[in-house]
Amino acid sequence: MTILLKPVTVLALLLSVWNCNAQNQTNQPADWMLGGFVRPSGINPIIEPDTSTTFLDPMSGKLVHWEDNDTFNPAAAVKGDSLYVLYRAEDKTGIKIGHRTSRIGYAASADGLSFDRQSQPVFYPARDSQQRYEWPGGTEDPRIAVTSDGQFVMFYTQWNRDVPRLGVAISKDLKTWVKHGPIFAKSKALPSLVDSPHKSASIVTELIGEKQVIAKVNGKYWLYWGERGVYGATSDNLVDWEPVLDGKGELKAFISPRDGFFDSSLTECGPPAIKTDKGILLLYNGRNDHNKGDYRFTKGTYSAGQVLFDLNDPTKVLARTDVPFFRPMEEFEKSGQYRDGTVFIEGLVYFKKKWFLYYGCADSKVGVAIFDPEKPANLDPLP
Repeated sequence: MTILLKPVTVLALLLSVWNCNAQNQTNQPADWMLGGFVRPSGINPIIEPDTSTTFLDPMSGKLVHWEDNDTFNPAAAVKGDSLYVLYRAEDKTGIKIGHRTSRIGYAASADGLSFDRQSQPVFYPARDSQQRYEWPGGTEDPRIAVTSDGQFVMFYTQWNRDVPRLGVAISKDLKTWVKHGPIFAKSKALPSLVDSPHKSASIVTELIGEKQVIAKVNGKYWLYWGERGVYGATSDNLVDWEPVLDGKGELKAFISPRDGFFDSSLTECGPPAIKTDKGILLLYNGRNDHNKGDYRFTKGTYSAGQVLFDLNDPTKVLARTDVPFFRPMEEFEKSGQYRDGTVFIEGLVYFKKKWFLYYGCADSKVGVAIFDPEKPANLDPLP
């Protein structure tokens, strides 16, 4: 339930009364949603900064402590009987987020809860063909999905501290990656997009048996992307993508930020989307605007929502959550370099008949939450 009234003074009064009557209100999932997700007791955070690991940086030629400041915003993938998390790690070379160098670390697990980490990053700005896109800011915020023949496809942000761009890389083993560059570099529909800021890609997947694999929609691979609105793109080869445009030849936003809601500032795509019997389900990150957001939630906080698209028309919205299904609740989700509180979801995999959701905690650590379809749970309670 959400109330939208004007003027603001009336809205504030009504919400104040409402909040008094809705403390810790139960938040029930709709039948089209995934979840609720439960944080396993005593497990989180599963990945934290490590001051001991070093890496010979190709940019400077020096040893750097590549993950000593923050470890957050993870992707996840299943290979064989194990689950893998590839997470964004920042060093201490800058004074704040976006001004340091990001690289991607690698962690393996037999149960999705306890991880063995590799001491070296597996993906980073190097002396390669992507140097002009990735130096000096690095490689950020991965999302990973796998094809039916075992190719892992990673979408990530290339950050040269000028323009953020979506890049794509492919691997057979999650360790050795081939970079293919900006996904819109060869766009004929909108050639200028490659040099405009864009990030956050969620490719459509489906569950075949117990394996989650990249799917096609109407004969093409389909990608949701964007942070100030959810947009779309299609591809025949997973490398070269064309944005979905409206009748005027402009980017078509399927959903956008909404005044008075938890996603009033941003609607940023989360982990790979999933085909279900109800439609295509996209989990996304919403930021609460400081001035025109939902008064129940902290100003500036990142929480997670869900939106359902039509199976045959992936631009058509069928349903959307008005309140977050997952929001900052634990202390480590509220204390870090992003102090307003963040649960930033990027990794979602089906593993041992459960859904494992991996997320960044206040832009500083990595957490996990689990949805067991055999043991339904409520969503995170409303404040």
